[in-house]
Amino acid sequence: MAQKNFYDVLGVKRDASDKEIKTAFRKLAQKYHPDAGGDEQKFKEISEAYETLSDPKKRKEYDQLLMFGGMPGAGGPGGAYTYAGGAGAPGGWSDIFSSIFNGDGAFGSDWATNFGGMGGGARAASRPRKGGDLSLTVDVSAEDAFRGVTHKVTYRIPSTGEQQTITVSVPAGAVDGGKLRYKRRGEYGMNGGERGDLVVTTHVAEHPLFKRKGADVQMTLPISVYEAALGCQVDVPTPGGATVRLKVPAGTQTGKTFRFKDLGAPDVKRRGRTGALLVTVEVRVPTQLSVAEQEAFERLRSADTRDYRASVDRYRAKV
Repeated sequence: MAQKNFYDVLGVKRDASDKEIKTAFRKLAQKYHPDAGGDEQKFKEISEAYETLSDPKKRKEYDQLLMFGGMPGAGGPGGAYTYAGGAGAPGGWSDIFSSIFNGDGAFGSDWATNFGGMGGGARAASRPRKGGDLSLTVDVSAEDAFRGVTHKVTYRIPSTGEQQTITVSVPAGAVDGGKLRYKRRGEYGMNGGERGDLVVTTHVAEHPLFKRKGADVQMTLPISVYEAALGCQVDVPTPGGATVRLKVPAGTQTGKTFRFKDLGAPDVKRRGRTGALLVTVEVRVPTQLSVAEQEAFERLRSADTRDYRASVDRYRAKV
């Protein structure tokens, strides 16, 4: 009985497209995957077939082998490929396929000079290999990022097409671009190798008031020119939902920052630590004045004898 080649294993024609090969593999993988109660040996066969036929270079090398007379035992001429006057291929057909898997071509990078050099490649091809990591992104509101939240997400395993669900625990203090790693929830391994990991990236939406700098939280507090000149008290919200009273001294300038310790966000890098809330004052000058206000400001300006531009005038005098 003729031995099946990789196309036969996947049940596709020799001229099958990449999409047809991928579809056939996914269908068979879902049926034969060991985790789904399938045949482990059969799953290994279809995985090896897909690994070769899904790679353009490996597939080309494999097709060249088939052109020499097919798989061993196929019954056609040259069923066991010979080289240099009838000597069998060094290491056997398993070594040749190992060369394909390793990317060395059908007969290895140094076959012509060392007939025994392919044994290590065969062993390497059969070693357990860990599956690749998978990644996905979870959208998180700014409020949920401050206090922490859980999200149930569903993702697909590329090799089998199956869908899996996992509960993602976004920690309090999560930052935009932060990563969570879930061990052995990624792609399946080969030859008994363990699964890869699932890497979840948090995408935190911008807050209308607060800005993040690590665990520290920054906000801008607008105050009037009158409040800046005379001083005032302002109730300021915190990321934790509480309110703190800020005493703004008389004569406060734009850009003055007040620091409230431990009222920022939880520090995801240092458990138990909370950042600070940084409140920066921005003095707002009215853009429109009533007649009475304009007259009052003009009187204040006339009575003001302070020199606000002394440093500018000193520099200008030197030029």
